[in-house]
Amino acid sequence: MDWKKFWKKLLFPPIWVMVFLTIFSTVALVFIFLNGLDASPIAYVTYVAAFYTLSVICVFGWLVLPKQYRQMKQKIYDNPIGNRYMTDAAFRTHVSLYLSLGINLLYVCVNGISYVRNRSMWFVVLAVYYFILSIMRVLLVQYTRKNGIGKNRLGELKRSRLCAMILLTINFVLSGAVLMILYQDKGFEYYGMLIYVMAAYTFYTTIHAIVNLVKYRKYRSPVMTTTKIITLSAALVSMLSLETAMFSQFGQDMSPENQWIMIALTGAGVSITVVTTSLFMIIKSAKEIKHLRE
Repeated sequence: MDWKKFWKKLLFPPIWVMVFLTIFSTVALVFIFLNGLDASPIAYVTYVAAFYTLSVICVFGWLVLPKQYRQMKQKIYDNPIGNRYMTDAAFRTHVSLYLSLGINLLYVCVNGISYVRNRSMWFVVLAVYYFILSIMRVLLVQYTRKNGIGKNRLGELKRSRLCAMILLTINFVLSGAVLMILYQDKGFEYYGMLIYVMAAYTFYTTIHAIVNLVKYRKYRSPVMTTTKIITLSAALVSMLSLETAMFSQFGQDMSPENQWIMIALTGAGVSITVVTTSLFMIIKSAKEIKHLRE
């Protein structure tokens, strides 16, 4: 028996086998824990399968994934459009603006439909919030399509100042959302495993927004910086949404008073951050506009 081939097949099974084992282990573990079968014979079989699945995923992530990532990255660079996206920051900003605008408009429509069906002002608040984000991104899309990025600093400063003024209005919507969460028991709810997916996505978008904000400062483009600040503001609000969902699903052991305090502090922190950032953008842009005109 060729043990080398045996261990290779055991540690590197086909992709469809990994997907099947992952789904099976997840569903089986949830079923066992929900039904109190954690000491039954079937539980031990599931534990072995889950351990094997986790080991295979770890080996795949350690040995195979980096190589596939490098190959995929090279294919992107070999493609003309992909190469431009990876190397041209202005083009990448264009693409991200269009994508984020499309997502925001979709959220506006979804929350509008939800209000018609449920007649809840909570969906109106969310629709207004995403509508304000859409307005700022429309203004940035219009400017970049007409003038490009990095070609007219005075024009970029004016557009950045205008978006910062609009960003200030989000604070009113955010305050309304926090008050509805605190006094009307509104908030976000994610059912089942979806809450873990949303948690991972929220943390990723927040960290990614912070990294990009720092990374794109070197280009000294007000439009680029404004785009990243808007993304960061949206990510911070998503953190508040995740907190309310976490309390809804896992907050049974925490008193309502402590939940109330945590949500109020988080809402105040997000609101202060948005207001401070907006005022800083307005003041800085106004000073530089005045300097350029003089």
